[in-house]
Amino acid sequence: MRKHLGKIAAIGLAAVLAVAALAGCGSSGSGSAAASSGASASGSASAAAVQGGTLRFGCQNFSSGGIDPAVETNTAWNSSRYGILETLFKFNDDVQVVSCLADADNYTMSDDHKTWTFNIIPGIKFSSGADVTPSAVKASIDRLFKDGASGSTKPEQFLEKDAKITADDAAGTITIETKTAYPDLRANLADPAFGIVDVENTKDFANGIIGTGPYMVDTFTPDVGYTLKANPNYREPVPFETVELKYMDDAQAKANALLAGDIDMANDVANKSALEELKANSDFTVNIANGTRTGFAWVNFNKILKNDALRQAVMMGIDGQTVDDVTLGGLYGYGYSVLPSNLPFNYDKLTYKYGYDKEAAMKLLDDAGIKDSDGDGIRELDGQPVKLVWVTYENRGLGDIAEAGKQLLAEIGIDVDLQVVDSQKDWDLMVSGDYDLISQNWNVYIAGSPDTYLGNWDKGNEVNYCGYENDKYSEAYKALQTELDADKRLELITTMQQCLLDDAAVLVHGYYTASMISNSKTVANAPVHPLDYYWLTTEVTPAA
Repeated sequence: MRKHLGKIAAIGLAAVLAVAALAGCGSSGSGSAAASSGASASGSASAAAVQGGTLRFGCQNFSSGGIDPAVETNTAWNSSRYGILETLFKFNDDVQVVSCLADADNYTMSDDHKTWTFNIIPGIKFSSGADVTPSAVKASIDRLFKDGASGSTKPEQFLEKDAKITADDAAGTITIETKTAYPDLRANLADPAFGIVDVENTKDFANGIIGTGPYMVDTFTPDVGYTLKANPNYREPVPFETVELKYMDDAQAKANALLAGDIDMANDVANKSALEELKANSDFTVNIANGTRTGFAWVNFNKILKNDALRQAVMMGIDGQTVDDVTLGGLYGYGYSVLPSNLPFNYDKLTYKYGYDKEAAMKLLDDAGIKDSDGDGIRELDGQPVKLVWVTYENRGLGDIAEAGKQLLAEIGIDVDLQVVDSQKDWDLMVSGDYDLISQNWNVYIAGSPDTYLGNWDKGNEVNYCGYENDKYSEAYKALQTELDADKRLELITTMQQCLLDDAAVLVHGYYTASMISNSKTVANAPVHPLDYYWLTTEVTPAA
């Protein structure tokens, strides 16, 4: 084995994301009543929360499933974003791995990248007061695979399910042996799915999970939100004694609540006029970051859009540049590939044949025999009107994007049944395949690389919910899973992007610009990070 005292060379993001450096290890989560969650009654919350009283935070609820990371991706992210669970490692704003519960700079890795030994940082405690030992870490990961088997978190995306995990409490180490070679297993274990849970003391995993983050759950009210309180056992001062986390799905509602003084902070006010109003008001601080998110619509290859000409015409019929620049006022930067153009993945070497061209789209449909034969303005395919079911939800501008798309497609004779649902329903419909187009906004840099995200279009992959099949794409994806050389990985990723473009496989909306808005009178600092796993951290501090 080789001992490593620094980070592994990889395709990184240094110098491409102009945002503030991430400090500390606080992340976010939620739960139910502290009494039922097994949280320690000892210790003084006010002793930990030395700086301020209550933070009122309005945020999007991406899942009704609670905060158990074993349930689904969004519940795992909830547990991190709300400041409840932390992972062994985390990412800084250059998407480089740094220490959290384990030492990122002092570990051993075998030459074949299949055996890794990590040192758990001594002295860290769960909010229950229990020590974070290697055995506790192993119990958390074991439970994730056991309970996650029936959910949609799919931890095997990041660590093979048959990995051998050995805990040595005396040495303070945890060793993971795999059959798969991982470029950097630390990055995989930084995904929120691997938030470390106090399995022994947690009584309510759905809404009262116990972690090591700066906050712990006091109470939970369904469809309303969580009341959090400072973790009395946290290893540094916790800025707020309590946090009132309020679910707000509508961007304008968040802006109104900020202006009325009903909340102190809100994430992602993705509404052009509301955001401009807040920017112009000296009482508010608007932090914006070019992140690692792509807005896109899945294209269902199992339904009407399996028709090549129709699918290509849909791409050509939507003026994404104008939608991003005018309709959304710059909340998205225009682009056509599934990976953002600001990331180092050869965007400038890609070619795209299906950019906006209304006249060419109509000719393409005409030549394919997809015409309006009865004069009602809607074209027919196989004797039936072309009516696409487009599903979306009201967050990060996705509703406005879909509405604009509906209007533009009507101009080329394609009807759209626009269904605006909540984010949970949107996810459920994606999984069930009940859509023609379904809009979402994804973090493409999960586990510090695009590998997991790109698996969405791998033939036969269980996360391929759209039915896309391309042998060249899947061969490249398979090779990517074991390739450790950075240049060869870049070549494979470039090939995969080009496959999707050539097949008109994804309707890309653009690249999202994240925001965090705070009341300057009550909040001194509220940063926004490119990897939005981190909302309620110890960086969010009260005004003096």
